[in-house]
Amino acid sequence: MPLPPRWIRRVVFGPAVVLLAGFVLTTLPLWLLLAAAVSPLVPGRLRPLRLLWVAVLYLLLDAAALVALFALWVGSGFGWRTGGPRFQRAHYVLAGWFLTVLFWQARWTLRLRIAVVGTDPDTAQPGRPELVVCRHAGPGDSFILIHALVNWFDREPRIVLKDSLQWDPAVDVLLNRLPNRFIAGPGRRDGAAEEQVGHLASGLDENDAFVIFPEGGNFTPGRRTRAIDRLRALGLEKMAQRAEAMRHVLAPRPGGLLAALEAAPDAGVIFVAHTGLDRMLTVADVWRELPMDKQITMRFWSVPPEEVPAGRQERIDWLYDWWARIDEWIEANRPVAAPGE
Repeated sequence: MPLPPRWIRRVVFGPAVVLLAGFVLTTLPLWLLLAAAVSPLVPGRLRPLRLLWVAVLYLLLDAAALVALFALWVGSGFGWRTGGPRFQRAHYVLAGWFLTVLFWQARWTLRLRIAVVGTDPDTAQPGRPELVVCRHAGPGDSFILIHALVNWFDREPRIVLKDSLQWDPAVDVLLNRLPNRFIAGPGRRDGAAEEQVGHLASGLDENDAFVIFPEGGNFTPGRRTRAIDRLRALGLEKMAQRAEAMRHVLAPRPGGLLAALEAAPDAGVIFVAHTGLDRMLTVADVWRELPMDKQITMRFWSVPPEEVPAGRQERIDWLYDWWARIDEWIEANRPVAAPGE
């Protein structure tokens, strides 16, 4: 379904979320009683009640963020100064607050834990911008990464995202006020996408982090096969063979990262891998896995700018080398299924 124009999203979607949140909040005891009554009939330790709580919390956070964003818009002179440093910083603080509350509740309601292992010592090195290159698998991994960058490493992310994420009103308003780029899905991209990515990566300062997901979408076996077929259709047999050797990641699309490296030659590069969401590929998977009772394990590798190859083909091979390393790390750190699963 095509995304509606921005003015419709602002005039209709935002107010609708705030009104819906007010209605749900005033009738919350009824919904809780209904979920509690149904929960004993559904396997999974109060699964409907937990799911309802997470949904209501996210709706209330979305509505609260929209109210705060409206206040910032008014305070900035009805949008006149939202691009200034003071108001940009205020928006990053708001994003950090939103994610802090969200993951605090996830730890409590879903028993979700996040562990960072083997982090290179200069991952959060001050005084240097970073290009953050992450695998994409499972629901919410982009939220987890941005939570880490904003709240743990005190970075201000610039993110390349799918345009479909603008269906969420708070994400739409907040991230469109910050230096981010919403890009159409891989099958609909045109030649302007890499130019947009390069423009976004230009002018990074010492606490910026440019975030990109080279796979272009969440990992699924079907997408993995299609990515390999696409490489063969383009006559890139060597890359297709390398992609076939990787079992847990999609073949990376190098164009966006190449554009970012050209635009930010003084930036370091951080590669990010994670496990823990690998079995949650569909809506049915998410329902089966709730409550999660999971640990998300993350690994950061930091590459200083002087170690980034200079040539285009060398950079493509370098990206594939790192993706193979990430694939090996995922294989070695995949969660062990409980007996009977």
